[in-house]
Amino acid sequence: MKTTLIIIGLLLFYTSAAFCADKAAPMLVEKQHFTTKNFTTVSGKTITKVDIGWESYGKLNEAKDNVILITHYFSGTSHAAGKYKADDALLGYWDAIIGPGKAIDTDKYFVISSDTLVNANWHDPNVITTGPASINPATGKPYGLDFPVVTITDFVNVQKRLLDSLGIKKLHAVMGASMGSFQALEWAVRYPDQVERLIHVIGAATMDAWTVAALEKWALPIRLDKNWQQGDYYNKERPLDGLAATMLNITQDAMHPIIYNASFPNFNVLDQGALNDIRTLPQLSQTLATRAMARAKTQDANHVLYLVRASQLFTAGMQDDLTSALKKVKAKTLLLPATNDLLLRPENMQAVYSAMKTAGKEVEMSEIKGGWGHLDGIFSISPKAQLIRDFLKEESHE
Repeated sequence: MKTTLIIIGLLLFYTSAAFCADKAAPMLVEKQHFTTKNFTTVSGKTITKVDIGWESYGKLNEAKDNVILITHYFSGTSHAAGKYKADDALLGYWDAIIGPGKAIDTDKYFVISSDTLVNANWHDPNVITTGPASINPATGKPYGLDFPVVTITDFVNVQKRLLDSLGIKKLHAVMGASMGSFQALEWAVRYPDQVERLIHVIGAATMDAWTVAALEKWALPIRLDKNWQQGDYYNKERPLDGLAATMLNITQDAMHPIIYNASFPNFNVLDQGALNDIRTLPQLSQTLATRAMARAKTQDANHVLYLVRASQLFTAGMQDDLTSALKKVKAKTLLLPATNDLLLRPENMQAVYSAMKTAGKEVEMSEIKGGWGHLDGIFSISPKAQLIRDFLKEESHE
């Protein structure tokens, strides 16, 4: 279980990494920069200038119809596979299935992924995003909470502008995990004629009251931090204590007790320090707090709040009737919930599967087994590699 404990530590340090060793030389990828002007959000507000980062793997064919879009999860980035430098410690989070000869074969497909609006990892030098920490051209100061509320639909529409700039009008597939699954489904609902296949991993089609409340638990520590100051903390002391507490909540919610408990084989419920002094945290809490603080330093608290809100507001197609939204999907669909997911529960995807089947859609579902819980969509994706490979097959790409 030492390896598992190390991985939990990495989870609290890094947000977009694969922890599976690959003996082959990694793909080396280059981060690209995309800018678009006068972007109008779902809420009707206009962002004068939007910058996001993106990266790609494989080559775009002449017809520009071999494209697979990867949409990232809540705390993730565009870095889905490979390394930026050969000596990077970590691989992109889905490197196990993206690359030459892998399930998402970059010898065959052009795979592209971008940072979302309000990406949490503002202080990561490999991330390019636009959000509350960005400079408002109207004031010359960071937007703070004057930045408009953005939605999953807005993330998708920025991605569409990126693809349009590359002349890409058709997606062989769109695939995403967790919050990335929201984006992938939104693509299939909003642009049904452009999406041929949808792979929806550890996801949801709409938020329910339970999940909205769970997400608010992530936001609350930030709001309660005295340094947050209603989002006006730029060039001041950052609300790192609250943000670190948020990182702890996110990490635990994304895991299952099977792995979490097994990760601490030397855990002692009668911690001597905690027993002797109420001011002393149990050793377990001290260890996790130190790692969470390190991760918090790479992120922006306001950006996390905006991601929480975007997730809380998600329902496919941004309409009250989910059944009507799902009827718009033309893409062949593969649903991959995780059996032990306690955050986005697999029974909710069973309901989506049934609704799509009833509507006559081409849909299949296969549960990801494992002990990680929600994180099985990242760490336990390899057993689904052949299923994904077969799902993506098309005569013209053979």
